Amino acid sequence: MDWSPEDAMKLSLPTHHSTGKFLVNKCKIHDSTLGLGTTRLIEPKYVELLSALAAGNRAKLMVEITSNDISPLTLALAVAAKQTGGRLVCIIHEDHDDIEKSKARLAENDLEDTIDFVHGNPCEVISRYKNIDFAVIDCKLEDHIKLFKTINLNPSGSIVAVSNLQHRRDGISFAEVVKGRNIGVKSVTLPIGEGMELTRIRSTGKPETWRSYKKFHVIFEN
Repeated sequence: MDWSPEDAMKLSLPTHHSTGKFLVNKCKIHDSTLGLGTTRLIEPKYVELLSALAAGNRAKLMVEITSNDISPLTLALAVAAKQTGGRLVCIIHEDHDDIEKSKARLAENDLEDTIDFVHGNPCEVISRYKNIDFAVIDCKLEDHIKLFKTINLNPSGSIVAVSNLQHRRDGISFAEVVKGRNIGVKSVTLPIGEGMELTRIRSTGKPETWRSYKKFHVIFEN
């Protein structure tokens, strides 16, 4: 999976177009630190960063494992999948039963043919997919550690974003779980939302080929 800055830059305009209205009207989330009933918008930088990473790495199989319903990130990743000619699989926990409403929202943005909604136990569903190029895992899911151990990633290169780190169990990171079975594992923790861990994996069987991937930069511009 090779990085393409051109694809990452191309994504910015359609992503804003598809998710902008949704960000303003649909996706307010509760923030207990601001007081009861207070809401704040999901951070646009979080959405933009992950969708640009997915598109820039030309990910073909993307998986979002969420504890909630469809979000601006879901739409942005669907846009990225449409650009790369890939597919987004959105795994929704079996406790949620409003998939049809989610599909309707995608249809409004002409993205219904790019994403598959799968309803069920995330740990069971994820085992159906192999060689995942790009994944987002929510630490609010009770079995997120099991997901870390179960997910099957593309051995030639993949990226995993773990969100809501404040909810992870025993402080265990995704990188700690997978480093034993992968040659090249590089991760960074970002102060976005309730914390996010980005991990890039490259397992080629040749440790020396990892040299060109030693530096993992994340740059934000105001």
